[in-house]
This record gives sequence, C-alpha cells and structure tokens, in this order.
Amino acid sequence: MDKLEIKGKWNSVKGKLKQKYGELTDDDLIYVEGKEDEMLGKLQQKTGKTREELVNELNKL
Repeated sequence: MDKLEIKGKWNSVKGKLKQKYGELTDDDLIYVEGKEDEMLGKLQQKTGKTREELVNELNKL
C-alpha cells in the first residue's frame, strides 16, 4: 500500500478535494500527523473509494 505524502501541501490538497467532492466538510478533512487512517476512513465513507484509491488520488493532487 502506498504511503500518504501530503505534508506541506495539505491546504492545496484540501481545496481540490472540496471542489471534487462537494459533500466533504472541513471536519472530514482535518489532517493531523499520525491520524491519517482516521481521516482516510472518513473519506472512504464519504466517497465510497478504497484506501488505496484515496492514497493514490491524494498523492497525485
């Protein structure tokens, strides 16, 4: 499984995700180092994508 690499560019990534998935809230997109799994779980519930799909998408943004 790929490692999530968003450190330093999270504000940009968050904005792009909110544009793509309008149902996401700021609470869904709270990124705290060490809590990636919790955030990805929320994103999985909202988007219906797998963890691997989300990690790949986030790393490409």
